Amino acid sequence: MANTVTLPQPQSKPTSRTGQMESTLSLWEAGPHTSTGVWECEPGEFSAVRDTCTEVCQILSGTATVHGDDGTSVRLAAGSLLVLPIGWRGTWIIHETIRKTYVLVGAATEPEPVAELR
Repeated sequence: MANTVTLPQPQSKPTSRTGQMESTLSLWEAGPHTSTGVWECEPGEFSAVRDTCTEVCQILSGTATVHGDDGTSVRLAAGSLLVLPIGWRGTWIIHETIRKTYVLVGAATEPEPVAELR
């Protein structure tokens, strides 16, 4: 189903180094750092940072290579599953238009103090 869903009009990708366009359809959100949806991006290169959430994504179509600033590298194609943990930084190189489903899971927050029982 996610591979056939119609996405909104593409917009300029803010972190693109090559002028790429991207489109995102958010399917569900729970607060500022937890959401799921479908994303598509055309060929090119962009930087990415996961400071506030972990991303889990399933590649539906297209190909890309993802290079972490830590020296890791992974080639993605339809069927690939990728996890980018909180704190991950790196570069995506999209070889052919890529579409993925994603889940962003927000960083844990400090719990509210519980009133003492007397």
